[in-house]
Amino acid sequence: MSKKKQIAILGSTGSIGTQTLNVIRRHPDLFEVEVLVAGSNATLLAEQALEFNPNMVVIADKAKYSEVSEALKDTDVKVFAGVESACDAVEMDSIDIVVAAIVGFAGLRPTLRAIQAGKTIALANKETMVVAGEIVTSEARRCGVAILPVDSEHSAIFQCLQGEMQNRIDKILLTASGGPLFGRKREQLENVTLNEVLKHPNWNMGRKVTIDSASLMNKGLEVIEAKWLFGVGTDRIDVLVHPQSIVHSMVQFEDGSIKAQIGAPTMETPIQYALSYPYRIESHIPRFSFWEHPELTFFRPDIETFRCLPLAYNAIERGGNMPCVMNAANEVAVQLFIDGRIRFIDIADFVGNAMSKAHFIEKPTFEQLMECDCEVRKELTNK
Repeated sequence: MSKKKQIAILGSTGSIGTQTLNVIRRHPDLFEVEVLVAGSNATLLAEQALEFNPNMVVIADKAKYSEVSEALKDTDVKVFAGVESACDAVEMDSIDIVVAAIVGFAGLRPTLRAIQAGKTIALANKETMVVAGEIVTSEARRCGVAILPVDSEHSAIFQCLQGEMQNRIDKILLTASGGPLFGRKREQLENVTLNEVLKHPNWNMGRKVTIDSASLMNKGLEVIEAKWLFGVGTDRIDVLVHPQSIVHSMVQFEDGSIKAQIGAPTMETPIQYALSYPYRIESHIPRFSFWEHPELTFFRPDIETFRCLPLAYNAIERGGNMPCVMNAANEVAVQLFIDGRIRFIDIADFVGNAMSKAHFIEKPTFEQLMECDCEVRKELTNK
């Protein structure tokens, strides 16, 4: 790489954001932080700004503006607040790559604005593709923008496809860890606690993503994302439960050959690959040893127990605004579970009921998707 890449991070205080800063910290000769955007964690955002000295920071929670501004008053860092400021920030001419790491529907609008501004997107926000995949991919093509996947599974698929763009994909084999509840049956999930659900065996993620991993909704979201990222119908995307999280995903081609991307379960590898693409650069991650992992196992997902996965397949098969409805209902359900108002086992029923009652829109506009998301949340939250 001939010059430093200027990076904007949407969601800098979250799991992906902090790990992105780890990568930048280790490669200050290659990457520089230009913009940091956080939701409400003013303390950590200020700490990050003091260390990385970006041009600008944005705190989405306007009530936290004074706290960030006071902490950075002796620096040259510009401080702004509000979602609209985050959308404006990603359009800065100086930015080369926008890391889209805001969790949930909230990440859609600033990511789309970054695409329309011609920025390369390192995409960690799967809901962007789930809710508005057709619109996002169409805008990316129109603007000549590359969308580089950061999710470990989609990064693995992307890496497997390097040098294979003229060859037909027969199957995408999307691996899932199974999460902390793998192997349990429905009756064993009746009284599962939040603490149990948050104890993921392999990955260190935020609460929402960890809960989605346990319910297999995370994998359902990734199936939809894979459809849009790689142009493959969901009938050619299979989910395999792989508890060791060593094979990050695979691609089978029409001659029957399968390519896999293998490595230790860490998000820093796919983050670094997205930032450095098309080059690979030195990594501090310990090298994977087959001798230490003599057994890699794969299982069919238990869709009778973990019914969020078939709900996701159903949503994308119906199309239109159904993925948006499903995503909004799931975000509400996850928060209700965190708040102790519903059981873990109720999440799939909650989402399924919302999908069955929602008004269907076959070809929604972006504005209609925004309205749909708001309406679903309002209706479900007020129950």
